[in-house]
Amino acid sequence: MKKDIHPRYYEEAVVKCACGRTWTTGSTQKELKTELCSACHPFFTGEQRIVDTAGQVERYLRRLEQFEEKRRIVEARMAKEEAARKRREAAIAAVAEAEAEAAATAQAAEKTAAETDEATEEPSDTAE
Repeated sequence: MKKDIHPRYYEEAVVKCACGRTWTTGSTQKELKTELCSACHPFFTGEQRIVDTAGQVERYLRRLEQFEEKRRIVEARMAKEEAARKRREAAIAAVAEAEAEAAATAQAAEKTAAETDEATEEPSDTAE
């Protein structure tokens, strides 16, 4: 090997995790710092913990919240339209019912008038 071109190798380099765990390993740096290790990483611990990388989780939660808000607005609009449709259908049914009732009343009146006319007619003397 050429001299003075390779970094110094530390066989007893100390690795410190954010959770407090430390261990030694070989490295070109005397001390290493890490955020996650096998003792605290969710994959190894089985925890349901979200590891945030540069605010991605917050961004995702914001987008999810915006989507939920839009969904609530659309559902409210759909419910309002459905209520208006039901009111229109009820009004149409009421008009149809009123027309049917009026027709039945008119028919009954015609029948009553016809019966009244037959009763008031005098029998003609055709037997003479």
